[in-house]
Amino acid sequence: MTSSSTSPRSDRRAWIMLIVLTMLTTAGMTVVLPVLPFVVLRYVSNESDLAVWVGVLEAVNGLCAFLIAPFLGRLSDRFGRRPVIIVAALGAAVSMTLFGIGGALWVLLLARVIQGATAGDLPALFAYLADITPPEKRAQRFGLLGALSGIGTMVGPAVGGLLAAISVELPVFLTAAVSFVIALLSIFLLPESLRLENRIASIRVADLHPFAVFREAFGRRELRGLMIGFALLALPFGMFVNNFSVMAYDSIGWGPTAIGLLIAAVGIIDIIVQGALLGVLLPRMGERAVIVSGIIGQALGLAALALVASVLAQPWVFIAGSLLLAAGQGAAQAAMDGAMSNAVGADEQGWLGGATQSLNGAMSTVAPLLAGALYAVVSHAAPYWLGALLMVVAAVVIARARFTDAARLPRAASPSAVDAAA
Repeated sequence: MTSSSTSPRSDRRAWIMLIVLTMLTTAGMTVVLPVLPFVVLRYVSNESDLAVWVGVLEAVNGLCAFLIAPFLGRLSDRFGRRPVIIVAALGAAVSMTLFGIGGALWVLLLARVIQGATAGDLPALFAYLADITPPEKRAQRFGLLGALSGIGTMVGPAVGGLLAAISVELPVFLTAAVSFVIALLSIFLLPESLRLENRIASIRVADLHPFAVFREAFGRRELRGLMIGFALLALPFGMFVNNFSVMAYDSIGWGPTAIGLLIAAVGIIDIIVQGALLGVLLPRMGERAVIVSGIIGQALGLAALALVASVLAQPWVFIAGSLLLAAGQGAAQAAMDGAMSNAVGADEQGWLGGATQSLNGAMSTVAPLLAGALYAVVSHAAPYWLGALLMVVAAVVIARARFTDAARLPRAASPSAVDAAA
């Protein structure tokens, strides 16, 4: 029996499960960050090629996500968010198990292909939050969810760095186990958030082609500036995420434990910025000003990292630059997510999540390759100077972008879209 009604109990259950799954997903993804270069290093004959191979592996992952994300996003608009979240979790479990087993570079490549091809968890979770939250509260709730992700980001890398002292593969297998737990929780405890009346009747072929999705998204006046800004932000942040462990190893001699503790500190910054500061800043400054301020913070952080890679190889500068970049990214991304979500209808949240994830996948394909090439051929600082420049351009684009006023959007009959019978 299906019902479109909701109840406070189902609302609370949906929000609690969203929190738990987001924290577990973030912790699972970040457990492996401190050890990825060291796992790859075992299969690279020339250590100078490490940055390039790390870039190739992440580019393969990004390319697969770019191709499949629109399909997964639209699939969630048709059948609900829950099936996509389950498939993504199972795919991550298989991928990380293969990555941990390893044995050759082609096995690592296959693992990243599987990871990218099932990477529908973040768009589905994005759409899930939009389903259960009224428009005027979305930016703040995205910030709260980002703060809770910060807890995962704080715990995951710290655990990964400590486990790496036993074995560099151990954090990878832990990630696989966490992903399997997420799948089980989603199967047995997660209520569906998308109401039957908000589901699309069919999926068009055009909805499955990433370039067609981009054409539609960039063609909408209310989304164009935000999507351009999103792409400009994603590229330098992708270069940082995929290269900073290599730079920490090269420039200041850090190992996986120190890198893991720094990423844990990034999680603490996320908690402070998105959990506390955004609730104060958004009502006073508005989404646009928060995004621009966050972008400026990221540009300064990237400039500091460029100095570390070139003339000032000091741990305290590396730490300060990383934390400033994280603080700016957390504030800008939460406000950006809220602004984009408010620009589309209730039946397009999955489409939007798929479009942004596909765009992020495209940037994640280019970013590691570009970072690896610049780092190895031009200079270790080149990816970070380029990133800082792109951030400045992004700030100008967002300052001129069109924003939808959440206060004028129609409210749903209920603050939640959770199907009580799911």
